[in-house]
Amino acid sequence: MAFGSCFIYTAYAGRPTNFLYELNFSIGPSSKLIQTALERVFKIYNTLTRSSDAIKTQKKGHLTFYSCGPTVYSYAHIGNFRSFVTADLILRTAKSLGWTVQYATNITDVGHLTEDDVAGSSGEDKMAKALRSKDGDQFANVWDLARFYSTRLIEDWHLLNLVEPTVRPRATEHIREQIAAVQVLIEKGHAYETSSGVYFSVTSFPTYGKLSGNTLDNELEQTVRDVVVDPEKRDPRDFALWKKDDKHLMQWYSPWGWGFPGWHIECSVMAMNYLGDEIDLHAGGEDLIFPHHECEIAQSESLTGKPFSKYWVHTRFLQVEGEKMSKSLGNFFTVRDLVAPEAEGGKGVDPLAVRMTLMSGHYGKPFNFTLKTLKGNVKHRERLAEIIQTVGLPADSGLSYTGPFGTILEAMYNRALDAMTEDLNTPSALAALFGGTKQILAKLGSLSAEDTTSVQRWLWDMNNLLGVVYSTQTTESSEPAIDPLEATVQPLLDQRKEARASGNWGRADEIRDQLLQMGIEIMDTPTGAKWKKTGSI
Repeated sequence: MAFGSCFIYTAYAGRPTNFLYELNFSIGPSSKLIQTALERVFKIYNTLTRSSDAIKTQKKGHLTFYSCGPTVYSYAHIGNFRSFVTADLILRTAKSLGWTVQYATNITDVGHLTEDDVAGSSGEDKMAKALRSKDGDQFANVWDLARFYSTRLIEDWHLLNLVEPTVRPRATEHIREQIAAVQVLIEKGHAYETSSGVYFSVTSFPTYGKLSGNTLDNELEQTVRDVVVDPEKRDPRDFALWKKDDKHLMQWYSPWGWGFPGWHIECSVMAMNYLGDEIDLHAGGEDLIFPHHECEIAQSESLTGKPFSKYWVHTRFLQVEGEKMSKSLGNFFTVRDLVAPEAEGGKGVDPLAVRMTLMSGHYGKPFNFTLKTLKGNVKHRERLAEIIQTVGLPADSGLSYTGPFGTILEAMYNRALDAMTEDLNTPSALAALFGGTKQILAKLGSLSAEDTTSVQRWLWDMNNLLGVVYSTQTTESSEPAIDPLEATVQPLLDQRKEARASGNWGRADEIRDQLLQMGIEIMDTPTGAKWKKTGSI
């Protein structure tokens, strides 16, 4: 049954070696590495079973994966992106195991009510509310607002080096399929119409609550008692599939009159439209366990009579400096708040240092994002940049680990891959990355050609797995960034080099001080002076 959002992945393993070249990024031709990868078991904590389960797919080596995307009424914040990074790491780990992956993520641009998050199915649509806000004044209509924040989402997505999905469906592009799904639910006795909308009947689905544990009637009624606004609802736990509203800013005609879809039905429809009735793995933030994912299960399984998803993965909440993110506390950060140049009101931080920080804690535990941790990861990124500046970026995957040093680096990569297949153990994987970085820096000035090839292969493998070594994404709407300081800094570095060569240490120190006043830090390395802008984190 296809009704044609959230993220979707599909993967294949155990195929002939040459099939691996069909990946967006290849794990390379090393038969030994491929064989080792294909023998690994990929374990993940499954919210549904409350245990760490080995991923066993419906079709051997073929993984279908859906993970919920954002409601685009504002900029996505770093807490949102922690969840998106988790999904990206599932994708990268699967590909590093030799699986191919078909990946889709949704954009919710209608239907998410302000009370949806507490199961009330009431309140105002978040998109319409955003248009009335101070920030919404810049938009002519809600459609422009949705387009603007969708574009900003994709830009931030690329800044953090998240792999671009195969498809990114929008809720507003799948209204017809949602109406069809609601009609089927009514016909099957799982939904009913009132004067204000169409609701899913929770009592028609006996296993409602199996994901979240919210199974007792009195507990669910306690959760929603203050937000139920429709006296015609048969049960306070019932949730909206369609809201009748001929005055809503975004509305479509349906068998129940003008209105718009409920938030939960959108994801069920888009998942089944692109993946089929049954999927292997579904992911999102822990705030989506109830009610959103619980409602997705009820709708989807009532439509098809089949299990909706076998594995459910949820990323825990993020705090900043030990407290819940809040604009009033000054600890609320979007990606652009951190990475935009200081001249534009940002902190000028390397985006991959932000990604690395979001990965510093295990996704399954609450994480405290601190500026101290971010500073430390800026240093790690600088060390990786120094290596890349010396050996160059790997041009493709046609490189091999060779010689004694290559054996060491391959072992470091395998440690990282082992960690990622054990429930995405990012702290251990990053430790392997930092260990390899240290080994390379220790002999950076004396690398042989054989060593250099091994280093480039290691950079390729580590980046494909973790996405923090160098960026492979580009922002569609922008030209490559040009640093305006380059033209000023390089001549001064040349003058300093000449002064040092002639023994004029006083002049060399003067130039260093001048650069420091400009916000430029100099690093003297065996291959020459390197520079960077000092951050204000």
